[in-house]
Order: sequence, then C-alpha cells, then structure tokens
Amino acid sequence: MRRLGIPDIRGQRSFVAAVAVDAVGTGLFIPVSLLYFIATTDLSVEQVGLTSSIGALIALPAVLGVGHLVDRVGAKPVLLAANVLMAAGFVGFLFATSFWSVTVLMAVVGVGGAAFWASEAPLVASISQRGERELWFGFLGALRNIGFALGGLVGGLAVTIGTTWAYHAIVVANTASFIGCLLLLLRVPAPTPEKHSDDAAPSWSIALRDAEYRWLIASNVVYALSSLTLNVALPIYAKEVLHLPGWVVGAIFTVNTVLVGFGQGLVVRWMTGRIRYRLAVLSNLAFALGYVLFAGLDVLSIGMASVVIIAVTAVYTIGELVGGPVLTTIAVDSRPDTVRGRYVAAYQLSWMAAGIVAPAAYTWLLSRSSTTLWVALIGMSVIGAAINIGMRSRLPLAAANVTNAAVSEPAEIGCDENTTISGVFTPVRREDTSI
Repeated sequence: MRRLGIPDIRGQRSFVAAVAVDAVGTGLFIPVSLLYFIATTDLSVEQVGLTSSIGALIALPAVLGVGHLVDRVGAKPVLLAANVLMAAGFVGFLFATSFWSVTVLMAVVGVGGAAFWASEAPLVASISQRGERELWFGFLGALRNIGFALGGLVGGLAVTIGTTWAYHAIVVANTASFIGCLLLLLRVPAPTPEKHSDDAAPSWSIALRDAEYRWLIASNVVYALSSLTLNVALPIYAKEVLHLPGWVVGAIFTVNTVLVGFGQGLVVRWMTGRIRYRLAVLSNLAFALGYVLFAGLDVLSIGMASVVIIAVTAVYTIGELVGGPVLTTIAVDSRPDTVRGRYVAAYQLSWMAAGIVAPAAYTWLLSRSSTTLWVALIGMSVIGAAINIGMRSRLPLAAANVTNAAVSEPAEIGCDENTTISGVFTPVRREDTSI
C-alpha cells in the first residue's frame, strides 16, 4: 500500500472511517448548501448569501480560541465537540424560517466547522509519526475528495427532485453523518496534552506574532485562494464568458475529484526525497501555468474549448496535489507539540480568510474582464513562489526533504543557496541531507 502513497492505518481504522463518513455527509450538503434555505424559507438569494457571510465572519476569530483549547485539553475532545455543534446546527436548519434564525445557525455551524478543521490536523499529527505526515495528509485529502464525490451525486439528485422533503432528507442525512463520525472518533486513542500552568501557557496569539511562521501563513493564503479558483471563478468563466455547455462544469469538477482522489497518493510517493519549499514553488508554477492556459481558451471554438478546458484542469490540479500535503506538514511540525493547536489554528485562519475573500474578489475581477482575473491570479502565483523561496531560510522544515518514513527527531538541514527551482524534479541525495 505504501507504493500507492497509503500510510499504515492499522490501529487507526476508526479515525479513517470517521473521515470517510464525514466526507460523504459533507458531500451530500455541498450541492444544496445555499439552495436549501432558498427552497425551504421565504428568504431571497441575497439574504441567504448574507447569512452565510455573517456566519463565516463570526467563525473567523473563533478559530484562534479553538487552537488554545486544543493545546489545553487535546485535539480529540475539541473534534468531538465540533461534531456535536455541527449536528445541533443542522438539526436547527430543519426548523429555521427567519433571517436571524438562519444567521444564528450559520454561525453555530461555522464555529463548529472552524473547530473541526483546527483540531483535525493536530489529531492526525498525534496519531501519526513525524516524517510520515505527507502520507497521512495526502491520503486523507484523497479520501475526502472521494467522499465528497459520492455524497455530491446524491446531493445533486436532491436538487434535481427539488421538493422540500428532498432537501430536508439531505440535512437529516448530513446530521446523521456527524453523529456517526462522533461515535467513530470516540474509539480513536489520543494522547493527553502536556499540562501548563496559567503563567507558563503561551498566549493564543503566539502563532500570529511568530514572524517566521507568518511566511507559511502567507504561502497558504496564496494556495487557498488558488484552490478556490476551481469552485468560484472557473464555473462562471466557463458558463458566462466561454459559453460552454452545462455538462462541462460538471466534467471539470469530476476530473479534479478523480485526480485528487486517486492520484494524490502516487504524487506523495513521488515527493519522497524532494525538498518541501521546492515542491511548494512547483505548486505555484502549476497553478500559474493553468491560469495561462485557461486565459487562452477564449480564442478557441466552443467545441474545442469544451475539450481543452478539461485537460487544462488536470494541469491546474497538479498545483493542488503537490502543495497541500507539504504545506500542512510544515504547519503541524514546525513548532513544538505543546503549541501545535495555536499554530494550526492560525494556519487554518488563512483558509477561512481566503474563503471569505475569494467569492467577492474573483467575481469583481471577472466583472472587469476575464483577462483581468487571469493576470491577477498569475501575479498571485508568482508572489506565492517568491514567498515559498523566502520561507526556506525561515522554517528549517521547509528546507528539509520529504521522507515518507518515520523519523524520531525534526529535520534540521541547511539550505543550499545555489539550488535552483529545477531541482524540484530531482530527489535530494541522502548525503546532502541530515534527517
């Protein structure tokens, strides 16, 4: 299984099953997330969108408090509480009818989601071994994509049926997935965090004040914004600018899901022996190349563009496949275990901020012109590459090579100033690196 980039899950099958159950449940709700309230309440599209934005804004600062809580009580209790909170929020969805009731429930689910993501990565770190993080994060990311796809098929069916009971059934099923995830997580062994006295405990803002770690946060803002291009900008570009058939948008998501779901493990195996910051730069370059190719589609006929856009999506997806496991590994392993929750929460903050900014920014850029959008995204990728090159001298782990094997101590390696980005394609020789 290692050859396929799958870690040894013996002893952690309950956790893996919990991730799968959660992914299918989330996939169920994604296609109907805003449509649900449009179909079951008297709220307008604008009002439903506003409730979602308010919920996201409320959850934004909450994630930092979650990080502090993870370090004090452990990742597992916080993850369990997150599932309870989200299950309660979705039960409330069944009875919400007014603007403010929907807004409050969106905030509850938003805080639950923030707690979930801010505690899941520390839990993964606690049940896996240093040196194997890319394997684990890559595998779980692939598993999630497969779960999203399976759930999305059923969720799409609910949209097709379009009745109130069909939408309610999706919410009930997603609620059940949170409960199932909770029951499976109860069986997951997790270490007890080291206790701090109140005076010795670091501040919740320690990660935001860490100048070196801020390079990683900045890098992930670029990666997160790039990853959201597929969900936010590309469907509008394909439909409204290129005037492609509706099936093309579905095909784009299918290609991305299949590549991540079944290709992530192989890509992680390929990473073995390669320097992390170089892989992060390669991710930026793959995104940039994808944007260049997307921008050129408007000179093609509709028939030709319908085919080529799917191939270009595969190029774009390389950026997602390469960057995600590496950046998450740097996030969880760059600082001591005793403050991991705070640091991962700050890292998660970059994802949440990108999720708030991307819809407004991308639609605004597209309203100017598609060229404006793609030029801005190419420029963002170049900035991201520069950030990752700068990160190598700030975070030793960024300058270390991917091992995909357990190591007892953090990697401490120097960075050869003469290395080039082309070196990303060549594994580092063992004598060049001390692990």
